[in-house]
Amino acid sequence: MQFACLFEHNLETQLQQHTRCAQRARPHVTGHICVPRRCSLGHVSDLHGRDTTSLPGFENLTMGYNKYLRPYFGGEPVQIAMSLDIASISSISESDMDYTATIYLRQRWTDPRLVFHGNKSFTLDARLVELLWVPDTYIVESKRSFLHDVTVGNRLIRLFSNGTILYALRITTTVACNMDLSKYPMDTQTCRLQLESWGYDENDVIFTWLRGNDSVHGIEKLRLSQYTVERYYTLVSKSQQETGSYPRLILQFELRRNVLYFILETYVPSTLLVMLSWVSFWITLDSVPARTCIGVTTVLSMTTLMIGSRSSLSKTNCFIKAIDVYLGICFSFIFGALVEYAVAHYSSSQKCAAKAPQEDEVNITNILNSSITSYKRKISFTSIEISSDNVNCSDLTMKTHEKIKCVLRNKMHRIISYFTIQNPSNVDHYSKLLFPLLFMLVNVFYWAYYLYF
Repeated sequence: MQFACLFEHNLETQLQQHTRCAQRARPHVTGHICVPRRCSLGHVSDLHGRDTTSLPGFENLTMGYNKYLRPYFGGEPVQIAMSLDIASISSISESDMDYTATIYLRQRWTDPRLVFHGNKSFTLDARLVELLWVPDTYIVESKRSFLHDVTVGNRLIRLFSNGTILYALRITTTVACNMDLSKYPMDTQTCRLQLESWGYDENDVIFTWLRGNDSVHGIEKLRLSQYTVERYYTLVSKSQQETGSYPRLILQFELRRNVLYFILETYVPSTLLVMLSWVSFWITLDSVPARTCIGVTTVLSMTTLMIGSRSSLSKTNCFIKAIDVYLGICFSFIFGALVEYAVAHYSSSQKCAAKAPQEDEVNITNILNSSITSYKRKISFTSIEISSDNVNCSDLTMKTHEKIKCVLRNKMHRIISYFTIQNPSNVDHYSKLLFPLLFMLVNVFYWAYYLYF
């Protein structure tokens, strides 16, 4: 009844009573702890006039309490059960490889020094946390963290009759997350939120999740701009350091990127540019300005698209990402269409140039036919290559090394003639089929590899 009466008074009244009582009383000092002799309805007698480490209004409860010593000091380790509420994940940065989250961290442990009679629990002013022992929990791999303090520090202290303490915090933290961007934007990233004791090793404290995977709430309800939370799970681990083995709790969650945005933003435009470059195959070889304009325009547009895609992730250009591979494929097909027209137009112009003098020299050729036969036997090695495609080197009187050269030159001439374009108009005809079929085949391999492997 005495403890319940003390709690009915507000904190301000208790502080005033504590001050008046401390001014009148004569302290009884035991060691370094100021211990009250009598407490009745908030009036505490025999307190020292200076500040003490006891809780205002709970002097009888905290008698002999030392906040610098953990519960069960020198004995068994303290069991600290934790739970998390993920309020939000505000940003996930691929360039900095981190994420920013706001969490509610709740820690529970039992301190036998704070046991009182009854079955009630009391919520204390958060500023009284300075008078209690609390775990030295920190967030592993945290780059920046802060505790919210509007309108007051967002902390909660709740005391239960069996000595259990609930300590809750609202924290915003930026945590490193190592990402593999080789499959970007069809990637799935695995990030962690790790909680560890800074100074107390496993002989002093033991970290556990309060209810396993059910200790984490809110993460399944998150709505992120680019990601979807696929699954999450909790782990209990240990961190082996030079100074000892420290308990660690791990929340691991997988984030799958939403690829639809990138399909509409990058993949569809690049594919349409490739298809636009195929339009030139249906334009005649004589339409030089039209075909050149299409080829150059598509190449420049594709280059702009590639630069824009890489500029969004300027700090990760050392990675060869899936989107870079696709843009490279599209650029190759567009550039290939431009080169195809250059080859076809060059072959066509060469054929036209060779046909004109041939018609003028028909008569001269007929006159000289009779003399060419007798002259062939005396012609030089260079003239043999020009006049005949397949010379019988064994019938000629020449040295061995000359015969070898003759055979090699004949074979090279056959290979060159095999690749010689006899009809330049057929280049466009074959390209109409080969380019689309090859592009579809490459797409099948690309999407199968990055989606299923």
